[in-house]
Amino acid sequence: MAQLQTLHLAHLPSSLEVHVGLFQHVRNARFLRQQLLDGNGDFEYAFIDGEVIISTTHALAGVFRAANDYRNGRLRSRNVHSEIVFALGPNNNIAESFRKFGISDTTSSLLVIKLSTSPEITHESVKTHLETAIQGESIEFCDENLAKLVDVARVQKVYKLNGPARPAGRKKQGASDAVEIEASVMSELEMSILGLIALKGAT
Repeated sequence: MAQLQTLHLAHLPSSLEVHVGLFQHVRNARFLRQQLLDGNGDFEYAFIDGEVIISTTHALAGVFRAANDYRNGRLRSRNVHSEIVFALGPNNNIAESFRKFGISDTTSSLLVIKLSTSPEITHESVKTHLETAIQGESIEFCDENLAKLVDVARVQKVYKLNGPARPAGRKKQGASDAVEIEASVMSELEMSILGLIALKGAT
């Protein structure tokens, strides 16, 4: 059963609900990607590789950027869901954003986002479709699970950010020290990424 969460973002209409699902051990990424390439309207989602999302805030920053542009008629891609993938990128190259953040044939961790752009798109309709469409394990969309899936070095490469990945030499530190250091690294990385997304939106 899909653990779908329905969110309402501040400064967006309450009717524009954000439905978010997170999956691991996905086995049919090739099929899902092909539905996007074929323009199958039933699969109009933002399919995002879970390895490049460091936190819920990171993901929702892209959602807010795309939803705001959707409401103001400023979309630069096919629809608001493709715009979410584009919004996560650090530059204005749409193809590059899809290549680095979108689903690939080998994606095994998948973040799925759907906005209620019409009345028939509801929590139940999205949940029901995802339960049949995605072959994988549904897990809660939360920072703890995203932290288990993310490839920090890959994220740093995508955003061209320097700095350590997960701290080396963890075995020489106490468990609480290691957790504190890693949390600090992730927090700093998140702030840098949010700054890049905001700057891109202002250009």
